[in-house]
Amino acid sequence: MSNIQDTIILAVTKAVKEVCDYEPEEKLVMVETPRDPKMGDYSTNIAMRLAKIVRKKPADIAGMLVPVIARELPEASSVTVAGPGFINFKMKESALSDCINHIIKAGDSYGKNNAGNGEKVLVEFVSANPTGDLHCGHARGAAWGDALCRVLSASGYDVLREYYVNDAGHQIDMLAESMLSRYYAVFGQEYPLPEDGYHGADITAVAKQIAETDGDKWLRADEEERMKYFKDKGIEMKLDQIRKDLALFRVSFDSWIHERFFYEDNAKRINDVLKVMEDKNLTYEKDDALWFRSSEYGDDKDRVLRKSTGLLTYLTPDIANHVYKYERGYTTLIDLWGADHHSYVIRMKCALKALGYDPDSLIVDLIQMVRMVSNGEEVKMSKRTGNAITIRELCEDVGVDAARWFFVSKEAGTHMDFDMDLARQKTNDNPVYYAQYAYTRMFSILSREDVKEFVPEEGYPLLTEEKELAILKQLTEFPDVVADAAKHRSPNRICSYCQQLAKNFHSYYNSCRVNDPTNPERTNQRLGLITAAMITMKNALDLIGVSAPEKM
Repeated sequence: MSNIQDTIILAVTKAVKEVCDYEPEEKLVMVETPRDPKMGDYSTNIAMRLAKIVRKKPADIAGMLVPVIARELPEASSVTVAGPGFINFKMKESALSDCINHIIKAGDSYGKNNAGNGEKVLVEFVSANPTGDLHCGHARGAAWGDALCRVLSASGYDVLREYYVNDAGHQIDMLAESMLSRYYAVFGQEYPLPEDGYHGADITAVAKQIAETDGDKWLRADEEERMKYFKDKGIEMKLDQIRKDLALFRVSFDSWIHERFFYEDNAKRINDVLKVMEDKNLTYEKDDALWFRSSEYGDDKDRVLRKSTGLLTYLTPDIANHVYKYERGYTTLIDLWGADHHSYVIRMKCALKALGYDPDSLIVDLIQMVRMVSNGEEVKMSKRTGNAITIRELCEDVGVDAARWFFVSKEAGTHMDFDMDLARQKTNDNPVYYAQYAYTRMFSILSREDVKEFVPEEGYPLLTEEKELAILKQLTEFPDVVADAAKHRSPNRICSYCQQLAKNFHSYYNSCRVNDPTNPERTNQRLGLITAAMITMKNALDLIGVSAPEKM
């Protein structure tokens, strides 16, 4: 089944070719839903967009197009001109209700589309340092990144979800030193705890576990070997907790790439990239450091790749990391980074451009800060631990569904106040509850003992109520909504869709009697409508990682 909007676009395109002797370029013909339903079900401004091209007034162009469009679009009951040249469409009820059987047949696949056409996309998100628990700031990026991957996959993109583990820097050294301090303490010996070390109970627990397993062998071990072992144990411990927290939050990854991977084999991948940069005259030596001529590619100044101490800056292995993404065949790279990475975006794009890659193929969306609010005041710390609120604590407090919905519903690039009081509410004021309650009502109607099982029909001519048509119209638009959410990297559009579908359904539920024993045919057709709506709502909620409960 083709989407109604696609059908209208095809008819308009044919009319433009015939009337104007002009081949419209892709995306020239746009079909939208009028704000005022009285204007029609759909509308296009193609006449205005053609005015300069064919050198006629929009109203005249529209007048010429209407009879041809009407001929090419039998699904429309009327095609009319309005205002300065808008063309409005009123669709036949049958054209809208045709979606019911298609949705029921498609089931869990309804909404999937091929807008991405198999394009290989690598999405890097979360990527928090493995030195502490994931907090609410990470939760926003996790929920947004996961929902983005879901809508991209549903739209036909070949998506890889990747977590970049920063495990080769100073923080990892401090993690290992902190564990060593606790390990030595088990045997009554002192090992200095770094000033910027880690003090968590989990550090002590792992140190004791190592002592129980290995005894005091690491007191006498070679320093380099000992340091490597405690780094590995620390990273393993922290990543294990991160994976568990993400799984609780319904977030998974296909790939975990470690920064240390790029230091293996004497940092071969890093050195290969530096050699290419040297061959292209992209680097120079100054003050015993190695510099990248990034200012020649749009940066405000050149950047250090290797310090005078011989240590590499964070930028250098990350350039190798992004090159490795291209080497694996991904043509579009999407990175979700924290709001403080604005200048870093520029230098990474400069590096890729200098190396011959299209800088526009790297898309970086910055995740803005979150304020957790309760009783009108910011909540910075957990009452239980005195530390930043973790993902796990948030899920235990407001629930996974509410946490994910609230994070996905707001544009990632905007600052956000997370209303914890609202998230806890089990009322229609809570948007996720409102949407889920609509699904529960749908399920309840279809599960009632006095309701006979729905039997699909060839047509649904008795679905003529205005509120029924509003639901049908919205159901037909779902695949386009998913495709647009993927194209614009805006999974929050799915939340908006769920809210509108819930609003339309609740209104319908409160005004129309579904089960009418005196009219079994209309009852059956309405059950078909509700079945299609229930499938669509469940699929929409799943795209943002929210459950569809049968009971509430």
